[in-house]
Amino acid sequence: MRPMRLNITLKIVFFVFTTLCSCIVHADNINQVAPDFELPGKVETVRLSDNKGKVVYLDFWASWCGPCKQSFPWMNAMQEKYRNKGFEIIAVNLDANNEDAQKFLISTLAKFTVAFDSKGQTPLQYGVKGMPTSYLIDRDGKIVMQHMGFNASDREKLELKIQNLLAEKK
Repeated sequence: MRPMRLNITLKIVFFVFTTLCSCIVHADNINQVAPDFELPGKVETVRLSDNKGKVVYLDFWASWCGPCKQSFPWMNAMQEKYRNKGFEIIAVNLDANNEDAQKFLISTLAKFTVAFDSKGQTPLQYGVKGMPTSYLIDRDGKIVMQHMGFNASDREKLELKIQNLLAEKK
């Protein structure tokens, strides 16, 4: 199969998979320390370790992903609502072509930290299998939840998990 056709086929498979399977997944890395990373960001270098002591929602996304586009307004709302309580969203774009990500960000506002990993190294560290995949990381830097996909029914469950982690005393 030609590379262009293979790329389109992979995008379709990821879209179908993430649309049909939006669920909280308990992966092997739950309760493990989240791997640190250093990636270029929209404004400055983004490091997970710079958020020590915060609850972090780490989201892996791509410009071609429909559920990713749906998740941005929710992530904007969560960032605004909980930022002052020690909550941070880091959204890592995985597009091979950075121009695709930039076009997406022009039409879809991101009020949270955005990083770029065009080489796809960071999702390998986390075991990402579909778009979007998110990880909720506690104040101690441990992964407490992995979530694949995104739809309206996910919002309440995810926000409750965020609230519970923010309420925990360190």
